[in-house]
Amino acid sequence: MAKFVFNMPDIGEGIAEAEIVQWHKKVGDMVKEDEEFVDMMTDKATVPMESPVDGKILEIAGEEGDMVSIGSMLVVIEVEGEVPEDVAEENDAAAEAAPAPSPKADEVEERIEVENSDASDADDAMAADPSPPPAPAPTPAPEPEPAPAPSSKVLATPAVRKRAKDLGVDLAQVKPSEEGRIRHGDLDQFLSYNSGYGAAAKTREDEEKKVIGMRRRIAENMAASKRNIPHFSYVEECDVTDLEILRAQLNDARGEKPKLTILPLLITAICKTLPDFPMINARYDDEAGVVTRHGAVNMGMAAQTDAGLMVPVIKNAHAKNLWQLANEIARLADAARNGTAKKDDMEGGTLTVTSLGPLGGVATTPVINRPEVAIIGPNRIIERPMYVTGPDGVERIEKRKLMNISISCDHRVVDGWDAASFVQALKKLLEKPALILVD
Repeated sequence: MAKFVFNMPDIGEGIAEAEIVQWHKKVGDMVKEDEEFVDMMTDKATVPMESPVDGKILEIAGEEGDMVSIGSMLVVIEVEGEVPEDVAEENDAAAEAAPAPSPKADEVEERIEVENSDASDADDAMAADPSPPPAPAPTPAPEPEPAPAPSSKVLATPAVRKRAKDLGVDLAQVKPSEEGRIRHGDLDQFLSYNSGYGAAAKTREDEEKKVIGMRRRIAENMAASKRNIPHFSYVEECDVTDLEILRAQLNDARGEKPKLTILPLLITAICKTLPDFPMINARYDDEAGVVTRHGAVNMGMAAQTDAGLMVPVIKNAHAKNLWQLANEIARLADAARNGTAKKDDMEGGTLTVTSLGPLGGVATTPVINRPEVAIIGPNRIIERPMYVTGPDGVERIEKRKLMNISISCDHRVVDGWDAASFVQALKKLLEKPALILVD
C-alpha cells in the first residue's frame, strides 16, 4: 500500500485558490480512477475534480466552503502498489506551479507584526507599573423573578386549541365568550387586536445558513464591484409597440426556428449601436490603468438559477442573427440552471444585459459585472395611453407598449453624456425596428 497526496491542480490562469463546494466522497470511501470526488469553484466556474488513481480516501483538505490553494493537498488516497510515474510527475508539477504569495499578503503579515509589537510595548508598560488596578464595584444580586401564576382551566374545542398552538398563542390570554368557552371568533378578535392583521403567522425558528459556493462568489463580486467602481445609472423610456409587432410577425413565420423573445432583438440593436460608442463595450484593468475597447461583442447574459445569479457569455454576439442568438440564449440559460455550463461559457464578457422579465419593474440600477464598464437592464413592458402624431400630423391618444431601458456605467471610463447618447441611439433602433434587420 502507498499513500498518494493529490495536490490541487492549476485550473485556470491567474487562479490562486478555489473553494470546496461539494464533496462527493468522504473519508473511508473508495474512489475509482477518473471518478469525480469533489466540486471546486473559482471566480469563473465550478470545476469537478477527478481522481487520477483507484484507492481509499484517507484525508480531505477541509469542509464545504473552505478555500484550497493551488498546489496544496486536496485529498490523500491509499493505493495498492506504486503510483504511476506520469501521475506522480503531473501531481508534483501542480505543487511546483503554485503561485507565489502576493505583496498584499506580505503587507498584512508586516502589519500584524507591527500590531503585535505595539501590543507587546503596551504589555511592558503595564508590567512597569506595579500598582494594582482599582477593584470593580460590587454588582448587586439580581432579584428573583416572580413565579408565574397558575392559569385557570381554559375551555376550548380541540380545533381551537390546535389552531392556537400552531399560531403560538397562549389561550389563557384570550378573552372567552360569555359562556366561558373560547371559540374561533374569540381567537380571531385576539389576533386582530394584537397584530392588526386579523391573523398571525406561525413563528419560525431562526435559521443559519453558511454562505458558500456560488452565493459567496456573488457576494464577493458584487461587493468588489460597488467598492471599486463609481456607478451611475441612466434610464430612458422606449416605445416598443412596433418592435413587439415585428417580433410577433417573425414568430408567425419562424417555421422550425426557436420562438423569439425580445432579448435577441435587443442584443442585435445593442450590437448595431456599439460601434459608435466603443467606450461602452470595454473592460477596465484598474490595477494596470488600462482600458481595452473591444471590437467583438461578447454579451454577458445574467441568468437567475437555484444557486444564484450566473452570467454566461454569448461569444461574438455581433456576428449572430436573431435565430442564432435565440438558440445560444436558450443553450446558455439551460446550462447555467442545470449546472452544466463550461468554463469557456462563463468567461470573456465585454458587456452584460440583465433582465427580470415580467418582474422587471419600472427602472433598475444594475451592478456592473467587473471588469466590464457597463451593464444594460431592459425593464417590464407595460401598456399605457400616450400622445402619438399620425402621418397626417394630427396628434391623438393611442394605447402603446412602453419599456424603460436602464444602464449603469463605470464613471471612471464612461461619461454621463456618452451613456445618455448611447441609450438615445439604441432607443431610435428599438422604436424603428426595421432598421435592426438592415445590414
